[in-house]
Amino acid sequence: MRRRAVLRGMLSWAALCAIAWVCPVGRADAAETKLSAAEWSAIKKVISQQLAALRAGDGERAFGYASPGIRAQFGDARKFMTMVRTGYSPLLDARYTEFLQGAVIDGVIVQPLRLIAPDNTVLVALYTMEKQKGVWRISGCQLAPSTVRAA
Repeated sequence: MRRRAVLRGMLSWAALCAIAWVCPVGRADAAETKLSAAEWSAIKKVISQQLAALRAGDGERAFGYASPGIRAQFGDARKFMTMVRTGYSPLLDARYTEFLQGAVIDGVIVQPLRLIAPDNTVLVALYTMEKQKGVWRISGCQLAPSTVRAA
């Protein structure tokens, strides 16, 4: 219930569940329905580091935070950066970002990030995460509209 209260007004719960259902990667072990505060902190750090690399134009470093599946899909950092610039420009342009409460939904690890654009529109970036050899990697990102408007 608390998760719903946190996400209400930012993104519909149904949309979040739909993202979790369609993402075949980023699944936690079936028994793992809750992550520790340290794990959530590590996840946020990876996302923050990738965002910093993206904004600095450091494609190699940004690409390094991607899961093996994402790396295989794009092949190299140049193609990855082209995809980010064309399909995920709100990540690069946001004037403000804020992590929201993450969730494990049907085994999918989802970390939402609120993005406020220069024109005050609000989006939520829904990151799916997976652990590879003890290190968190980004396995996907969906941008979703928000019902909130920044002041």
